[in-house]
This record gives sequence, C-alpha cells and structure tokens, in this order.
Amino acid sequence: MVPEADRAKRPTRTSVWLEGKPAGRGRRSENSDHPAGLDRDRITAVSVRLLDTEGPAKFSMRRLAAELGVTAMSLYWYVDTKDDLLELALDSVFGEVRVPDMTDEDADWRDQLRELTTSYREVLVRHHWVSPLIGRYLNIGPHSMVFSAAVQAVMARTGLAPHSRMGGLAAVFQFVYGFGTIEGHFVQRCADAGLTQDEYFRQAMGAISEQPRFQESFGDADELMEARGGDTVAEMRQRDFTVAIELLIAGIETMRERDRASAGPRAGAEDGPRDPSGDGAQD
Repeated sequence: MVPEADRAKRPTRTSVWLEGKPAGRGRRSENSDHPAGLDRDRITAVSVRLLDTEGPAKFSMRRLAAELGVTAMSLYWYVDTKDDLLELALDSVFGEVRVPDMTDEDADWRDQLRELTTSYREVLVRHHWVSPLIGRYLNIGPHSMVFSAAVQAVMARTGLAPHSRMGGLAAVFQFVYGFGTIEGHFVQRCADAGLTQDEYFRQAMGAISEQPRFQESFGDADELMEARGGDTVAEMRQRDFTVAIELLIAGIETMRERDRASAGPRAGAEDGPRDPSGDGAQD
C-alpha cells in the first residue's frame, strides 16, 4: 500500500489502467493482511453487485470489505483507491454490451448499429450507476475498448465521409446515453417507491392532471400518448427508442449521400466499402 506522504507527491491519478496494482493477485508477505481466495475479479464482481443493489452513495471500501468478509486494508493489495474500484466495475459492465461480429463483411451496418445501441441502452438501464461514471473516467479498460472499436467500425461501414463520422457517432450514442440514463433513473425511482413503472406513471400523471396550472402544458398529452401506442410504460418507451434509432439511421443515410455529392465522383471509393449494388455502401 502506498504511504499517504508518498501518495501526496504523485501526480494526479488518471486511470486504474495506467497505474495502480497489477490485475492479478496482490503482493503477499508473511505479515500481510491478505486473505486467501481474494483477487481483483472477485472484488470487481462484488463491487458491481453492491452498486446495483445499494447505489454509489452507500458504496465504500469498508462496505465492500464487509461483503467480502475481509478487512478494508486487505483490499489495498489490489486497488489504491475507491476510484479504482468504480473504474473496474464500470469496465466490467461494458463487457455486457453485445458486440456484433465485425469480421462479417456481409452484415448490414444498420442491423449492427441497432444491436449495439439496443445492448448499450440495456446496460445503462440495468446498472443505473454507470452513466455518471462514464463521463468521470477515461473508459480505456479492455471491455470499454472493445465496445469503442465496434462503434467506430460500424460508423465506418455507414459510408459517411471521415469528417462526418464522429458527428454521426455522437448523434447516435449520446442519444442512447441520454435515453438510457433517464430510463435507468426512472426504473430506479419506481423501485425505490415500491411501485411498478406503470403504477408510478399512473400516479404521477393523475397527480399532474389534478393541478390546473399544468393543464395547458399537458393538454395534448392524452392524444399524444394514444398516438404513441403501447399498453405499458415499457412498450411506449420501446416504441420511442425504435423510432428514434430509425430516424438516426435515416439521417446517416441522408448525410452520406450529401457528403458524396459534395465530394464528387471519387467519394464512393474513398468513403467506405462498396457492395455489389454499386452505391458505395453496404446496403
């Protein structure tokens, strides 16, 4: 364990993947507080479980140690700080994102994009504590990098010009991040209230409708909800997500053609692989 005096002299910590303890078992000595059977993978798995059930506010080295049945000091053989644990837990859940087979040259980029966005959303909802950590850490762990590589590969397959790809990536995945974050918070709010999503929604909308000052703002809500479709909150939200992704895909297709038109006749050869139909994208 690094002494506090030495720790204060070190530069600002950037990532557990750039510094800190090795991924395997910690160092062992005859006098160390180092219980057998403890390793970083086990510590990370229990951290994820605690974050799922209790949230980040209650998460601490002491709470984790109690769950593992060890002393808090023993954890420092594997991690330097609580930030290390949070970063390890974050990368671990990125491993749950289903990544399409990017070696399949016949795959349609639209289907791959749908698969990635759907799975990413599910992770954000399943682990409500993840979204604030994504912006807090560098996200350069092994699972995060696999996800990032797949995202970039799919965007390259869209046929967007190189100067448009990062904008396309931001439009799609920042949307999913926002959608999944709000959904995850709503699901957690319902759980905290001891209600199903439908029960919470009915109670909230009922309370709003009884307040005259909200009637104008929510006057068209019933008509919009009926047009939206779906008998449950989950069904309505799924329809919203599906429509939004299809709108983004249509936008990418439109922008791709605009990029090619502005670039001239050689754009198709430069912007991405062609398919047999000859339009310059994997359609």
